[in-house]
Amino acid sequence: MTALIIGLFLFLSTHSSRIFAEANRAQYIAHYGEKKWKLAYSIVSIIGLGLIIWGYAQTRLDPVYLWHPPVWTRHLAALLTLPAFILLVAAYVPGSRLKAALGHPMVLGVKLWAAAHLFANGTLADLLLFGSFLVWSIACFSSARKRDRVQATPRSAGRWSRDFIVLIVGVGAWGVFAKHLHVMLFGIAPFG
Repeated sequence: MTALIIGLFLFLSTHSSRIFAEANRAQYIAHYGEKKWKLAYSIVSIIGLGLIIWGYAQTRLDPVYLWHPPVWTRHLAALLTLPAFILLVAAYVPGSRLKAALGHPMVLGVKLWAAAHLFANGTLADLLLFGSFLVWSIACFSSARKRDRVQATPRSAGRWSRDFIVLIVGVGAWGVFAKHLHVMLFGIAPFG
């Protein structure tokens, strides 16, 4: 459990620098440069992610159950992750109407992913992992929207053709992940 907690702290603290330490982040970038900032950010994030994965795998060997969710919540989680995948893709396809309307679709996708997994899992490790990401995504989205308003961030209208690409790629990625990768990586078949 310790590795999971340390990993969550490292990963989410680096990803929270714009939420809680915008001035310190800007000062670091001004002093050391953006490349060094990105390098340090990436190294700490990768170490944190590695510890999250390893720590979570270790907790699955001797899980501490807080509740036993009904089987139907697995299916609900699988369905809720579909829009999460679409939102994730929308973050990387420039010019989509979805990205223009939401501004930060990846953070919303993380929010859906975390909530979906909280519904379907009932161990202490699940609560720590998915609960932490849910709290982070709520704070991050709120902070990003506030920053957008203060900076009067312009958004293009976007094109429907880009949304079509987002939808096709998102649904395809979700299908491959749900059907093949989830069971390979985590030993759980979402629809099995």
